[in-house]
Amino acid sequence: QLQLVESGGGSVQSGGSLRLSCAASEYIYCMGWFRQAPDKGREGLAAIDSYGLTTYADSVKGRFTISKDNTANTLILQINSLKPEDTAMYYCAADPGPDCKSILAEPMRVVYWGQGTQVTVSS
Repeated sequence: QLQLVESGGGSVQSGGSLRLSCAASEYIYCMGWFRQAPDKGREGLAAIDSYGLTTYADSVKGRFTISKDNTANTLILQINSLKPEDTAMYYCAADPGPDCKSILAEPMRVVYWGQGTQVTVSS
């Protein structure tokens, strides 16, 4: 059973930055980040496959950057210019594929999830 462990969340002021990490216990083709705010559904943010092909939700383009270290099975999400509306639990996700792009719109079909890391942005 693949394990995903997130880290890097915290409390920051508006305009700040955070770097979230997700360590996977083994190789998997597709990894991504989602978030869920209180009383809202799970929102897909960004995904990347093992070839480095990335997909972003329109709402985060330009502020969020996803990257993956295939040798270390580690996923990174760099978040800049944080806003209070970015406050949410952020989840690492992994899927064997082959369609990595589609997982952002279809979180229900993602196979593996981490426990989440909280991001809180104050104004």
